[in-house]
Amino acid sequence: MYPVMIIDDEIAICQSLKFALEDRYHVYTFTDPEQALPLFKRIDFAIVLLDLKMGEHSGLDILQSIKRISPNTIIIMITAYGSIPSSVEAMHKGAFSYVTKPIHLEELMVLLDRAEEYYHLSSKVQWLSEALEKAHNEHGFIGKSAKMQEVFRMLDKIREVDSNVLITGESGTGKELVAKIIHYQSRRHQKRFQTINCAAIPESLLESELFGHEKGSFTGAFEKKHGLLSVADKGTVFLDEIGEMELTLQGKLLRVIQERKITPVGGTEEKAVDFRLIAATNRDLLKDVQDKQFRQDLYYRLNVIPIHLPALRERKEDIPLLVEFFLHKLSHRMGKPVEGISQEALQVLLDYAYPGNVRELQNIMERAIALTYSSVIQVSDLPEEMTKQQQVFSDHTLIPIYVGEKMEQVERKVIQYNLSAMNGNRRKTAQLIGISERNLRDKLKKYATE
Repeated sequence: MYPVMIIDDEIAICQSLKFALEDRYHVYTFTDPEQALPLFKRIDFAIVLLDLKMGEHSGLDILQSIKRISPNTIIIMITAYGSIPSSVEAMHKGAFSYVTKPIHLEELMVLLDRAEEYYHLSSKVQWLSEALEKAHNEHGFIGKSAKMQEVFRMLDKIREVDSNVLITGESGTGKELVAKIIHYQSRRHQKRFQTINCAAIPESLLESELFGHEKGSFTGAFEKKHGLLSVADKGTVFLDEIGEMELTLQGKLLRVIQERKITPVGGTEEKAVDFRLIAATNRDLLKDVQDKQFRQDLYYRLNVIPIHLPALRERKEDIPLLVEFFLHKLSHRMGKPVEGISQEALQVLLDYAYPGNVRELQNIMERAIALTYSSVIQVSDLPEEMTKQQQVFSDHTLIPIYVGEKMEQVERKVIQYNLSAMNGNRRKTAQLIGISERNLRDKLKKYATE
């Protein structure tokens, strides 16, 4: 379901159009355009039905304001018959088409079909160009290493299948990008790609976000809401940080995967859904299964096709290639004639651990290009903490582990040594050892009470 906005100063028109369209779209209505405009900064509206004349407000001015904030939104003008010349002017200024009052529903539905098709096509073209850019300069999807070549081969193999996929890897390795590539190579590419970050949504709200809710089902449920799994019908659902989902909700998700039906919170009627599921995590889910923190049956349902994205430190032979690429791209973009990097500076980059992976390498290169006075990047142009961290890692390269030590003791040592190497930075430590920051925090709390 695409989000659609109706802006008309006649309440009756807003209400009648919402009633006609709410089974097909997420519908928002406003009689005051000044209240509507801020919402475009938070929600990517696919289509807007906009009245040409609303009291003191000009529809043409509102049209241009919307296009400045959200240029891809499709705008259909609502106009009286005698104002058709003004509607044609609106089309010259970016409107998709217009409908005349009184609005004939069948005519509107045909127009919405065309608008939806155009929106999807333009969104897909925009995403593919952005994804191609990101694939080459943000997420490390250039590389000659064996591990990256294996990822490329796997993506090519699964383009025609519809099985569930589990993507693993640290933050900054490009898990969401891989999920989008899988979607846009699949037979579902013309339908919605819906991202749901299980770690970013509070546990108390995640169930409602996934399955939707009925009006009055809980405090604050002022109207019926369609869940994101329903919104993505016939498309692809990407569950990021799936390991952060609590056990009760895991059981409900498993039922949806098995039966392909959802029941909104507070509802009794089931609704059939059809989506391709891709999940991602930076956690060791198999260990979580063993620790009873993740359901075994759900794990095997998700892990039909596993794809592991290597950390940058695991494919260091790609670093010189990435450095060369970033030098060329960023120096050109920033207008600075930086042509190379010294061997000493490159060695520092090769020795670094990159808890933020390729995204972090790009940031380091951008900083070095911005600060250097030379045409060649020197060690002095790199962040000071990198050279300091080199020494820290050389002091803690080997962690003493003895025969007979319990796994809990080994885990505790690994966490403590890496936390020391990261100067107490929990976020970087969690990224470095491949667990979530929440999981690290729980373990440190446990150690403190033992």
